[in-house]
Amino acid sequence: MELWEVLQVSPIYMIAVSYFMGNLLFVGSMKPVCLIVLGMAGSGKTSFVQQLTSKLHSTNKPPYVINLDPACREVPYPVNIDIRDTVNYKEVMKQYSLGPNGGIVTSLNLFATKFDQVIKLVEKRSTNTDLAIFDTPGQIEVFTWSASGTIISETLAALFPTVVVYVIDIVRSVSPVTFMSNMLYACSILYKLRLPFIVVMNKIDVVRHDYAVEWMRDFDAFEAALSNDSSYNANLSRSLSLTLDEFYKDLNAVGFSAVTGEGFDEFLAAVDAAVVEFETEYCPEYERLKKLQMEARVKHKAKQMKKFEEDVESEAVGGDSINPIFLNNSNLFSAEDERMASKSFHEFLEEQRKKQQSKSNNAPS
Repeated sequence: MELWEVLQVSPIYMIAVSYFMGNLLFVGSMKPVCLIVLGMAGSGKTSFVQQLTSKLHSTNKPPYVINLDPACREVPYPVNIDIRDTVNYKEVMKQYSLGPNGGIVTSLNLFATKFDQVIKLVEKRSTNTDLAIFDTPGQIEVFTWSASGTIISETLAALFPTVVVYVIDIVRSVSPVTFMSNMLYACSILYKLRLPFIVVMNKIDVVRHDYAVEWMRDFDAFEAALSNDSSYNANLSRSLSLTLDEFYKDLNAVGFSAVTGEGFDEFLAAVDAAVVEFETEYCPEYERLKKLQMEARVKHKAKQMKKFEEDVESEAVGGDSINPIFLNNSNLFSAEDERMASKSFHEFLEEQRKKQQSKSNNAPS
């Protein structure tokens, strides 16, 4: 569904629209660059943010860090904005009788109502920092497929260059089937958010990511890795690998170690390339969708105004209007029928008068 269509059918989107549609206009040279960090639980996403933050501080370019995980107990890096300071996750679960995932979704939805304040704080720091890092919940689907996740990502993209960083566990992806599952999830997130996308292959200090890059570039190498597996999952992975070939061509993938910091420079280079992609491809598309939404609003207002004018005219002409059904069937009796009805009524009165006179004459004196 297109952005302008979603904004019309989902009321919660008006939280974001009321802010960035009225006050914001994207400027390509604006900073900071916003990194939305996503990843499966256990992929090393938080460790990646910790190492990235540490490296940036060491180069005297401290990032602006926002924690969006309301369920985490501790954050192992300095945080500028923490969702836990705004929303009490356990209290949300208690008051709304929710489970863990439902509590995270509701907490994010509540936080999204205050996201305009987050934007203002990020804007204030735009002169002092080049990167704003958003660490999302470990339950990746909670952010990517919720209304609040879309509000946050699209609001950021309306203001700043925004890049999605998808962290995968390269150690667990040595199995071709597991690797294909990760790539399918990456593909779904890319087409859901429609923002520049970087795949970070984490934990290269344990297993090098060369095999994964080769599988992405060479179908025969991936086929060879599946040669000893004849299961349904393996056959499906072969078919999907051919299907994802076009997806792989434009996919930016880098290796990274959240322990040693290896791959830091390559990651920053990938971010620079993603920013260029954002300004050349996303911004024109955003302006097109924004124009479509404004046209839809104008048409809707014109339709409402026309209906209002018609209602005013109908009230001014006849005051209390009569149901058109009765207007169409108002001539129920012909003139002859009316005369017959009138004659019958006079005859009835005459008969009653005669009966009354007869009773009076027969009454005893």
